[in-house]
Amino acid sequence: MKKISRRLLPLILLTTIFSCNHSEHKDVDDQGVNIAYTDTGKGDTTLLFVHGWCINKSYWSNQVAYFSKRYRVVAFDMPGFGGSGKNRTDWSTYAYGRDVDSVISQLKLTNVILIGHSMAGDIVLEAAINNPKVIGLVGIDNFKNVGHIENAASKKDFADAIAVLKHNFKSVAVPYFKQDLFSKTTSTAIQARVLNDVAHADTTIAAAALEQGNSFDELAKLHQVKMKLYLINSDVHPAGTTGLIRNKIPYQLLYIHGTGHFPMIEAPADFNLLLEKVIRDIKKGNS
Repeated sequence: MKKISRRLLPLILLTTIFSCNHSEHKDVDDQGVNIAYTDTGKGDTTLLFVHGWCINKSYWSNQVAYFSKRYRVVAFDMPGFGGSGKNRTDWSTYAYGRDVDSVISQLKLTNVILIGHSMAGDIVLEAAINNPKVIGLVGIDNFKNVGHIENAASKKDFADAIAVLKHNFKSVAVPYFKQDLFSKTTSTAIQARVLNDVAHADTTIAAAALEQGNSFDELAKLHQVKMKLYLINSDVHPAGTTGLIRNKIPYQLLYIHGTGHFPMIEAPADFNLLLEKVIRDIKKGNS
């Protein structure tokens, strides 16, 4: 066997790394709005990760490292957050669903499993409808009140909360995260990371994303997508599955123990094992 020159070895290693990480980085946009993304690994299945409110694609870094050994893994910043563009006024679930479809189309992704955290659960649901490239739908700590019908009082409460958020974003959003979205075991480092991202979010866009997303009808969309819903949720705030059962929505719920609202960074090893189980089940169902 020929010995490899020491001078050639670094070049060979670099070539191998870049060939696995799609070095030809394409510009991706949705109607002129730039979408920042990472595209790593190879495989016959693509995992497309979509982050939640006020955070960014870096929250999936552990999953990218873990799953890109066997799959093509794409994570992107939703417009208005992270490194993506802000040059639009539509921050609805429908617009964000179109962003996901744009990423799938422009990167020519196939056999796509959509994984959406928090508010991105609705977004990946919207993107999955009538998209033949999508084979699986995974929600992370979401879909807990499917079928809930708002009354006049709850609508008013929501409108009042949005009005307060628009004028006092940091004083409202930061305490909300502290009180409702962390568990007793969420480390101070993770809490600081999340709260820093929330505090530095574009407040106008963040408030608009909540306000414009409120009209999204999860139940109607779940019937429309005709796809089993997989959920990986924290057991600190257990999911209400009554609406899913009553409306005969096919689903599978896996609980991750002890984390708050951000299991992918709070307990990445446990989270990855659960997601791996879900991926195997999705692939089995599509084989």
